[in-house]
Amino acid sequence: MRKARTILALVGAAGAATSAFSTLKSARGRNDKLALVNAAAGIVVAITGAALAARGLRKGGKA
Repeated sequence: MRKARTILALVGAAGAATSAFSTLKSARGRNDKLALVNAAAGIVVAITGAALAARGLRKGGKA
């Protein structure tokens, strides 16, 4: 059960990264600095979530 939860966390991080990159592209097109900062923060959150999920998979589901 823990492994499934960890895999779902990894899928969620991938979805967050996709959304953040989409926001980044849109913000760059509009030259919106606040949206750029928000997208950059979202990318950092997605990377951290993916790292935590990967660590959980390596440790047998214990994140």
